[in-house]
Amino acid sequence: MIQAETLELLEWQRLCRHLSTFTATKLGAVAARQLQIPANRDETLNLLAQTKEAYQLELNLVGGLSLDGIQDIGGSLERADRQGILFGEELLAIATTLSGARQLRRVIDDQPDVPVLGALVSELRTYPELEQEIHRCIDERGDVTDRASVKMGEIRSRLRSGRDRIYQILQGILQRKAQAVQQQIVTQRDGRFVIPVKAPQKDAIPGIVHDASTTGATVYVEPQAIVPLNNQLRQVLRQEQAEAEAIRRALSEQVAAVKPDLERLLAIATAIDLALAKARYSLWLEANPPTFIEGDAAQDSITLRQLRHPLLVWQQQHEQGPEVVPIDIAIHPQIRVVAITGPNTGGKTVTLKTIGLAAMMAKVGLFVPAREPVELPWFEQVLADIGDEQSIEQSLSTFSGHIRRIGRILEGLGEPREGHLSPSLVLLDEIGAGTDPTEGTALAIALLHTLADRARLTVATTHFGELKALKYQDPRFENASVEFDEGSMQPTYRLLWGIPGRSNALTIAERLGLDREIVQRAASYVGGESEDVNQVIAGLEAQRRQQETKAIAAGQLLQETERLHGELAERAMSLQERERRLKQDQERAIQETLMEAKGEIAKVIRRLQQGKPKAQDAQKATDNLNAIAEKYLPSRQSAPPPKPSFMPKVGDRIRIPKIGQTAEVLSGPDENNQLAVRFGIMKMTVGLTEIESLDGQKVEPPPPRQKTPQVEQAPPKRPIVRTSKNTIDLRGKRVSEGEIELDRFLGQMVDFGAIWIIHGKGTGQLRQGIHEFLKHHPQIERFELAEQKEGGAGVTVAYLK
Repeated sequence: MIQAETLELLEWQRLCRHLSTFTATKLGAVAARQLQIPANRDETLNLLAQTKEAYQLELNLVGGLSLDGIQDIGGSLERADRQGILFGEELLAIATTLSGARQLRRVIDDQPDVPVLGALVSELRTYPELEQEIHRCIDERGDVTDRASVKMGEIRSRLRSGRDRIYQILQGILQRKAQAVQQQIVTQRDGRFVIPVKAPQKDAIPGIVHDASTTGATVYVEPQAIVPLNNQLRQVLRQEQAEAEAIRRALSEQVAAVKPDLERLLAIATAIDLALAKARYSLWLEANPPTFIEGDAAQDSITLRQLRHPLLVWQQQHEQGPEVVPIDIAIHPQIRVVAITGPNTGGKTVTLKTIGLAAMMAKVGLFVPAREPVELPWFEQVLADIGDEQSIEQSLSTFSGHIRRIGRILEGLGEPREGHLSPSLVLLDEIGAGTDPTEGTALAIALLHTLADRARLTVATTHFGELKALKYQDPRFENASVEFDEGSMQPTYRLLWGIPGRSNALTIAERLGLDREIVQRAASYVGGESEDVNQVIAGLEAQRRQQETKAIAAGQLLQETERLHGELAERAMSLQERERRLKQDQERAIQETLMEAKGEIAKVIRRLQQGKPKAQDAQKATDNLNAIAEKYLPSRQSAPPPKPSFMPKVGDRIRIPKIGQTAEVLSGPDENNQLAVRFGIMKMTVGLTEIESLDGQKVEPPPPRQKTPQVEQAPPKRPIVRTSKNTIDLRGKRVSEGEIELDRFLGQMVDFGAIWIIHGKGTGQLRQGIHEFLKHHPQIERFELAEQKEGGAGVTVAYLK
């Protein structure tokens, strides 16, 4: 019962209605509005896997996955099973559903990396022979076709012949008795063919009067000449109806024979439609897949950054609601109770509902509207006491209503067991409110301590100052508060962690116009420890604002650093490109020179071959070759003398030709001939062979020292900083696509030291493929998963050689 109450308090049905708008079939819409809550973690993981695969299909398939043709045929299957005869429209709906399911299976089978949906559609039995038989016997209007049986073909042929004969006779009467006929048409009354005759001249056409117009001016006469033909036609029509019923009965029996398989087909199609709806809703919400951390022994924090209330997002997008302010949730593993304090209308209740909905969305396989990573436990139950529960009929006050609901929450948690926590999330709004503050505070403290012993996590809002001190008495408690802007006297709806909130009642009262003397008198009554606590909180808030200001400044500095780093990288790439072009030009010139020299030598050889060579000719040829050598080979005498070498010292200014920068030497060369230099705000380590003096002198490295046996030490690492330039996001890519983009990205790297590859957690296939690719890449020295604060298992750091 309390679980149903919680869903109502969280407005879960509203979210389900929103989800149903993303379904493609009536079956899916009904299932979405009546969304079932999984009973165990494995069921949730299966639903989440379905949503992930459907999400990928929505991104990869043009127009998304289609469920066209699949209809709700459940009622027809029940009637067929009870030996009922289905109508033609019902049979046609069954055939189109079979066709739609077969097309759905074909599309999913053709897609890679969808094992869960693939296993689901593998159970589909679509009975193409039944579909073909229905289409053979039933046309697109739901009528039985002539080809349904030989007997039906004969009956239809007699019907056409009878009608043609009747029309022929009636057309002759209309022409002969044109004076008595009201209109030159043939119509029907009571299933018999008649003609409209003017009432005063009805005796001009002998026959049976079947009807008259409302004015009485026209009567509808069946001429005597066609009465036998009409009788015969009625008999043939009854034969047609009987044969059509027999055909539909036979088809209905075929449907009844495979009813279990068709019901399973509907269940599978509904599950896929629901998974697609969850994927589309998640895509619309810009949500991310959750990762479930373990229960009592969890070592990971509950992390929900930039979490948004899904119903408020819908209200903002579709109902011109206010902008949604996201909140950050970060709860350490040992925390069991979070007490949220702050002024009224500050967003405390909305925060409770947002946390509750996030837990429920993750449980049913929906993505959570928060930034990655989304990490939270799998909660077996979400139990809430939010809002008032007053009842005039039962004489219940607000306090009584709260206590009754909290009692049901404790019953829902089950009997307490030593060392065991119920994997439940408990949400309590204004705990202990509605009674004497002293007794309410005592009751709230006792209840929170009980819940800390019994539930995985409890989040409670309160105005009681004593609850703020629980954090300092029990490490399982944490404080949080909703921010209030005293300058504008408006809540910001931001959630602050580690800092309890202030009531601000006196400040608000004064700003709203209450007499200042009254406010000051009230402040004198408060005083004491409460005022001291408020001053401490105010100081903490001031420190937090200072830290935020510094964080903003640090962020701006990081952006500037990244900009300078980018400019330097671009300049280095430009220099490398220039050096490459110069080298190409030099090689081209050398090739041209060699070709020209070879041509000259060939001329000398041909002149020698044309006649009998003599000593004078050989001498002349030698002189010619020497002349060619002087012309095309660089002269040793013309080579510039080698410049004297030098050895840099700390403080010297040197030049690094490879990147075209002038730098200052920070430390002398070590035993590996490496020295540290600085240019601008950048520091790096370079080898002696990579530098020269400002006037172009090269360094002559000292002779290698005699090696002594020692443990090999890794070369000093260059400082590595993660920036947008050395980070690539491959989420949503297939393994083959990710390898192509990563290879292209590595080809553009310029001495970054390492790169960060974001592949997400998901099923792990993309991560495994990327790791396999990195193992064999010539530029990669090693790789490892990133630290938890940088993405954990969703990010890989690869170090360049």
